Amino acid sequence: MSGRWIERWEPEDETFWRETGERIAKRNLLWSVISEHIGFSIWSMWSVMVLFMGPAYGVDPAGKFFLIATATLVGSLIRVPYTFAVARFGGRNWTVFSALLLLLPTGVAYAVMEPGTSYGTFLLVAALTGVGGGNFASSMTNINAFFPLRKKGWALGLNAGGGNIGVPVVQLVGLLVIGTAGAMHPRIVLGVYVPLIVLAALGAALYMDNLTPVKNDTGAAKEAVKAGHTWIMAFLYIGTFGSFIGYSFAFGLVLQTQFGRTPLQAASLTFIGPLLGSLIRPVGGWLADRHGGARITLWTFAAMAAATGVVIYASVAESLTVFLVGFVGLFVLTGLGNGSTYKMIPAIFLAQGHRKGLAGEAAEAYGRRISGASMGLIGAVGALGGLGINLAFRQSFQTVGSGTGAFVAFLAFYAACMLVTWAVYLRRPASVAPVPDTAAGAEPDRAPAEV
Repeated sequence: MSGRWIERWEPEDETFWRETGERIAKRNLLWSVISEHIGFSIWSMWSVMVLFMGPAYGVDPAGKFFLIATATLVGSLIRVPYTFAVARFGGRNWTVFSALLLLLPTGVAYAVMEPGTSYGTFLLVAALTGVGGGNFASSMTNINAFFPLRKKGWALGLNAGGGNIGVPVVQLVGLLVIGTAGAMHPRIVLGVYVPLIVLAALGAALYMDNLTPVKNDTGAAKEAVKAGHTWIMAFLYIGTFGSFIGYSFAFGLVLQTQFGRTPLQAASLTFIGPLLGSLIRPVGGWLADRHGGARITLWTFAAMAAATGVVIYASVAESLTVFLVGFVGLFVLTGLGNGSTYKMIPAIFLAQGHRKGLAGEAAEAYGRRISGASMGLIGAVGALGGLGINLAFRQSFQTVGSGTGAFVAFLAFYAACMLVTWAVYLRRPASVAPVPDTAAGAEPDRAPAEV
């Protein structure tokens, strides 16, 4: 798998970008989106499989929430090594391999998805689907290297949004199967994805490229780990992407458990929120490009808190209509926040380069190094928010029989995200202290106000 290496890549050079780079970058973006899309579908497969698991499977709602939480956990943790795999093996090469790897959880699930299979086996298979979650980290790291800073918000938003759509698409496939063949045929869903996985791998092999200048930088990785902004952004990403993936996995199960929907009724509603949240993610990146990522992120968290208040009211009043309005609104807002927070990352570290006294290409190179290294960590920690959401739902249903308690906790968390965004990235201090040497382990209090 050694072919298609590009030796020179200078996206910030406008002449290079116009004459050569843009065409190549967009081609790689297309197949990156396709591969990541399939990865998201496999990762979220168990949000669909649990709808097929009727009484004959002997798994209660708490057990089903734990299945989807297991998939979320593995998909979150595996993002860290996937981030560094791009530089080690090449973006094209790793995309081919990671796409083909999706055949493993899909094939194993096809073999065991029937009543009588032990719960431990289901847990193992759910864990295997976590490899699909890793595709996001490698894909975003790869595309981040292809595009200039002025295009990153759009490119990363489109890449992530196209990948995120894999969640509602697999749920739509599940709806189609339940509506036509019935809830006794989950293997049809799994069978649909085998040729799609092969197509994604083949397209990546034929049309994607490896970038020779992209190398694993252990110094950058260590600096990213020490950087306070890496962990602040990870915290905010828990609130945006963690909410998106957690709600996507749990939505159908919440409808079944709290509102007594049948598998078909739940499946007919489950896909709507993830679809809208995925489609609007590039808009979040575009708005951040125009108005500043921190400003869009702050208002997004404020709106998410308001939507959560609506959901809490609907949960207490047992109003399915109001619940759906509030919950779908949450999905849309998480999509906007996903785009704006990811746009903030390269801008923050470019600003840090300027504050360290760097200028021009030196500052841009610093920003690319540290933001690329930090994205995997931020993506992994953010995805763990999905685990927290599923465990919160599990505990809430076990304790009070509804998801109300979980939503109250989410409301408090969004308020904390608002406060952090304002305090770190929007509050304008009267004076700015000199920037300490981050290579020595210190980290400035905040990035400049406009990020």
